[in-house]
Amino acid sequence: MRLAVAALLVIAGLYLAIVAYFAFAQRSFIYPAPPRGRAPAHVDGLVTLPSGEYFVHVRGAPVVVHFHGNGEDLADADQMIDLLRSLGAGVLAVEYPGYGAMPGRAGERSIYAAAEAALRWLREVERVPAESVVLQGQSLGSGVAAEMARRGWGARLVLISPFTSMAELGQRLFPWLPVKLLIQDRFETLSKAPQIDMPVLIVHGTTDEIVPFAMGERLSRAFPRATLRPIAGAGHNDLLALHARELRAALASFLESDRGQDRR
Repeated sequence: MRLAVAALLVIAGLYLAIVAYFAFAQRSFIYPAPPRGRAPAHVDGLVTLPSGEYFVHVRGAPVVVHFHGNGEDLADADQMIDLLRSLGAGVLAVEYPGYGAMPGRAGERSIYAAAEAALRWLREVERVPAESVVLQGQSLGSGVAAEMARRGWGARLVLISPFTSMAELGQRLFPWLPVKLLIQDRFETLSKAPQIDMPVLIVHGTTDEIVPFAMGERLSRAFPRATLRPIAGAGHNDLLALHARELRAALASFLESDRGQDRR
């Protein structure tokens, strides 16, 4: 009996230690940035603000403001930038604090601040009107794009492989941990969706192994004006590599409808 109790105490102690480690190190799981100091893919379009933020800016209309995923930086954004440019769009690709050569540490608040700095620069320096701005986020970036839309930036929203909230996604990935209680950076897109009354395109692979397709379906029902474009057989990280044609078609249709509205 004493051995059994002792064993249970050891197991409980180990579990609590794991929980404490996750609570302390959770941002290393949420923001697994590539090695620091990598240069953006399109260096010719590099814009650096006095406060330290830097972005890749390619002129065109409309302007797609792109927020990348958590395991990449702007050095990995060349394929997405090229795809958008092939559609005649301008691109403002935003870097996150602690990623690439950008100073600071990644966190929900610091990423929102960097995103707003980029959008403010686009509006005040480049004089791009709000009606020409399309907010686009992929994976982690979908939470950033949705928050910028909630704050009134941009006129249209594209979410690629989006999650409902970081708490719900984390609980799915680590079901044996009390993630919903511990997580700090929550990116609550689902609860914000009803407040975002702009056209929304959701593109999601039907076999996404990280962010389940069901999350994209739920979000499509939560936004007042959303269109869901499933990509059959696509996973989380192969949309550009294996399904670029379907992704391009979905984006082209959405951006073309945007131009049509501008002409009316």
